[in-house]
Amino acid sequence: MREKGPGSSAATAAGAEEETKTAGDLRPGLLTEYLTEETGFFVRSAREFERFQSPFQAVEVHDTVPYGKLFRLDGHFMTSEKDEFFYHENLVHTAAIAHPAPESALIIGGGDGGSAEELLKYPTMKSVTLVEIDLAVVDIARKYLAAVHRGALSDPRLQLKVEDGLAFVRSTPLTYDLIVLDLTDPGGPSEPLYTADFYRACAARLNPTSAMTLHIASPIAHPERIRAGMAALRSAFAVVTPYLVSVPLYGGAWMMACASATLNPSQLTPLEVDRRIALRRIGDLQYYNGDMHRASFALPNFVRSLVSPA
Repeated sequence: MREKGPGSSAATAAGAEEETKTAGDLRPGLLTEYLTEETGFFVRSAREFERFQSPFQAVEVHDTVPYGKLFRLDGHFMTSEKDEFFYHENLVHTAAIAHPAPESALIIGGGDGGSAEELLKYPTMKSVTLVEIDLAVVDIARKYLAAVHRGALSDPRLQLKVEDGLAFVRSTPLTYDLIVLDLTDPGGPSEPLYTADFYRACAARLNPTSAMTLHIASPIAHPERIRAGMAALRSAFAVVTPYLVSVPLYGGAWMMACASATLNPSQLTPLEVDRRIALRRIGDLQYYNGDMHRASFALPNFVRSLVSPA
């Protein structure tokens, strides 16, 4: 689960909401989010299910025609029933399929349960620890987002920790085969989770031949965020492999990365990825396969310049 923001005071969630009510060329019910000060994305709400303030953020759930049930935090699109697989399948399987036999995983954020659901598809997976700071997110997911978590939040292999992710990583003595940073965008409480120090703390919690995955940003809307993120990752991990996917609810192209001491998922051939998917009996994949795995590492030239070492 991630959060997009304009990176400035030009377009707060409240301002975006107000514009949908007053602009003459927009119909009532439009949910607007700014990607930058100059561009944005909107979805029409057919019905509002929930709107309240948790101890951490403003929470909304809407019904929409193109995306089904849609979840927002602080006015930013998080996930939806109909497009969550674009994000969660790529965030999880790119690294998990490259791991020889993942048995344990840690998710920081991800209270909607989408990343947990993908990790629990692996027959070798014995334990997934989900650390979510806001219990309201988990409660909303249980109530409205069954099509996203598909029961993963009740799976006996899942351990839910309602606490700060930074504090958990710093204090836990455990190590993991996979770490998934399913975070909001940098800003506020999540800001420390995008630093080299935090990435080094995560690296210390990984077993040998293990990996961490995370989303970074839009290469079109937030190129500087990608440059900074890649530099921070490379200061903490020996092998950092960026990849590009499409996420409709986030406005299109979105950058992700796999970080490890040794694991490089780009070395897998499409045939080997498909062989592992079949061997591990991983089903219900709507996006991810061997060809898409390989294709995600094929970067346009302008993206290559963003992710290349300085």
